[in-house]
Amino acid sequence: MRYVIIGAGAVGGVIGGRLAGSGHEVVLVARGAHFEALRDHGLRLRVPEGELTHRLPVVDGPAALGELRPDDVLVLAVKTQDSVAALQTWGPAPVAGGGTAAELLPLFCAQNGVEGQRLALRLFRRVHGVCVWLPSTYVEPGVVSAAGSPLTGILHLGRHPHGTDETARLVAADLEKSHFEAPVVADVARWQYAKLLSNLGNALEAVTGPVSDGDALALFRRVRAEGAAVLDAAGIAYASTEEQQAVRGDKVTLVPLDGAPRGGGSSWQSLTRGTGTIEADYLNGEIALLGRLHGVPTPLNELLQHLADTFARERRAAGSMPVAELMRLADAAVVNTR
Repeated sequence: MRYVIIGAGAVGGVIGGRLAGSGHEVVLVARGAHFEALRDHGLRLRVPEGELTHRLPVVDGPAALGELRPDDVLVLAVKTQDSVAALQTWGPAPVAGGGTAAELLPLFCAQNGVEGQRLALRLFRRVHGVCVWLPSTYVEPGVVSAAGSPLTGILHLGRHPHGTDETARLVAADLEKSHFEAPVVADVARWQYAKLLSNLGNALEAVTGPVSDGDALALFRRVRAEGAAVLDAAGIAYASTEEQQAVRGDKVTLVPLDGAPRGGGSSWQSLTRGTGTIEADYLNGEIALLGRLHGVPTPLNELLQHLADTFARERRAAGSMPVAELMRLADAAVVNTR
């Protein structure tokens, strides 16, 4: 199999680099300065064993590859807000022997949240969900890092909306030779919704900085509890904290990396890079959507969604809002829903 990594940033670049390092054929898809750096200097992957350089084919779209191969596996690793454009670009790509990527090729959605795979299923017949436990960082164009040890990450795989298949098992076997644990599960959404509850803190971190002191942690617990109440009301199952901890254990422990400090998660990185977009609409916004559908107020998640979007649009500095100010806004938002 050949892996085509659509969005070779923090998550996609690490997955692609690790697969390449274990001898698998990989194509990276990127754009802008990152594309140019990957093309000219290769992918530089900073991990606990050092900096690894992988000279891999890199393209900015399917036309540069010509016809795709029947054994290609597409890995969608763009942020959810960029999914539609990527899917519309790659879905019609021709596959050697006849047919298109959307008709014939498996697509693995290595993304936060749950919306990306729902968007994919509108176009692609063979969609797989991936629950991404992979602490990684886009350091600079051409350079990504992953500080996890002894494993780089844990990637639960399964068909969307449910079930498993031989392709998932083959991909899992390749990942498990590449510094990952990759359980194949029939209920991958249950793991993704559990991860979604954790990711509700991404906007909080992006707006106020590390969620480490008493007030920030207390606010995150309120935000997560709001999310759990919505999932319960919607009848959506999710893995418990205890079940997640049993799977993770000490398998992905962060270690310091020279030249690649980990400042924060994916949303914090989006603000730091000044991309102008952020994925809060598909994290806190997912909870807001479900709350509206099922009659559950979600003032805290709506507030964080709004603030994260505003910070991204106005290119405000990550972590620049004092926690005390956010606490006042949160308390006011709760009062206004009563």
